[in-house]
Amino acid sequence: MENPELIRERYLRDGVPTRLGGLAANLRRIQAFTRQESGREIVASLLDESKHFIEWTAREAELETAAELVALQGQLARWQTQWPAIWPDPARRAALGEQARQWSDRVLELSGLLAA
Repeated sequence: MENPELIRERYLRDGVPTRLGGLAANLRRIQAFTRQESGREIVASLLDESKHFIEWTAREAELETAAELVALQGQLARWQTQWPAIWPDPARRAALGEQARQWSDRVLELSGLLAA
């Protein structure tokens, strides 16, 4: 992640719903880039950035939302740990992409932005 402090500062200017929307968008990007052979570094970067987004948001979110974000952060960490084995395996990479899409849908739901 380039200049995490600058990204953090910009990210924290938004309210929790908008931050969750940004996290959901990152998760969709993960899904999209898992379909591209050239997306390895981009996905790795998005995994890391998404973990930061959760760290910067969870403490201000409602308790139930924060709990789900912590679960997602754990999933992101597991993906990072298994990254060297996931990326070269098309089936595992596709599964990661599908799980990222599901998480994206859930985070967007939690944001409340769909109800607005």
